[in-house]
Amino acid sequence: MKYLNELAEGDRISAVYLCKKAANLTTKNGKEYMSLTIMDKTASVDAKIWEPNSEGIGDFDELDYIEINGDVTIFNGAVQVNIRRLRRAEDGEYNPADYLPMSPFDNDSMYTQLKNVIDTVKNPYLNKLLSSFFVEDEAFIESFRKSSAAKTVHHGFVGGLMQHTLAVTRLCKFYTKAYPVLDHDLLISAALLHDIGKTRELSRFPENDYTDDGQLLGHIYMGAEMIAVHAGTIDGFPARLLSELQHCILAHHGELEYGSPKTPELIEAMALNMADNTDAKIETFSEAVSGKEAGKWLGMNRPLGGNIRKTYEWTEEKNE
Repeated sequence: MKYLNELAEGDRISAVYLCKKAANLTTKNGKEYMSLTIMDKTASVDAKIWEPNSEGIGDFDELDYIEINGDVTIFNGAVQVNIRRLRRAEDGEYNPADYLPMSPFDNDSMYTQLKNVIDTVKNPYLNKLLSSFFVEDEAFIESFRKSSAAKTVHHGFVGGLMQHTLAVTRLCKFYTKAYPVLDHDLLISAALLHDIGKTRELSRFPENDYTDDGQLLGHIYMGAEMIAVHAGTIDGFPARLLSELQHCILAHHGELEYGSPKTPELIEAMALNMADNTDAKIETFSEAVSGKEAGKWLGMNRPLGGNIRKTYEWTEEKNE
């Protein structure tokens, strides 16, 4: 198959893609058409069916794998596929792994690293709390390992939540070594747990969209609530420790305007916010410049707040 990120204007394609979204629309002149979002593991692309009632367009639904025949054009600076023929693909005609964006890191390896970090937390209550999520709760573990960390901005792929969590935890581990004032066990526990609410905020791939609870409650509140429920099953879990851990979760976006119910009032909460923000922005920048030409300005990136470009690769020749 030809991946979507390889498409260029003038291409004619005949391949199977995943239909992420589909809508029946009408032009200003009253003509009916269909607007689709098709995707594979490399990209999502807008597609149009201008003759939806023609014999060449078969029945299909959102989240179906569809074989399409069409032409590639450029519209408003972006790739668009004009579909001439379409049919629902049958099982065995596609490999789902080709259509879901995946973390570049091995999922099993990341999960092993995460469990190894739990062993470094010596506080018995926090250690048991972490184990109750990441070792004992099979349904949570499956969801956590397959979830994304965001719908679009950063780590928006299968395994993205675990990749982001490990990166934030590694930064926090460094902080505890550089700044002994930080409580290692509290900060590392908060880092591992800070985004667990995203397993409920976002639906699983291929949909990867906000759930009703995600829209109404958000991952910060739900994560703090999940921690309270699990802590309630551990005999003698100290109330003050629970409050401090929940505060770190509630404050990890740093500012009220960024969705945090609280601003950081513990030094561990401040450190967690800095680690979370660092990894999110570095990943956002990395994804934005991936595959782009060095030195070419890419225009305004709203999450990063400015016009960005990929750094030139320094060589002896360029310095001459």
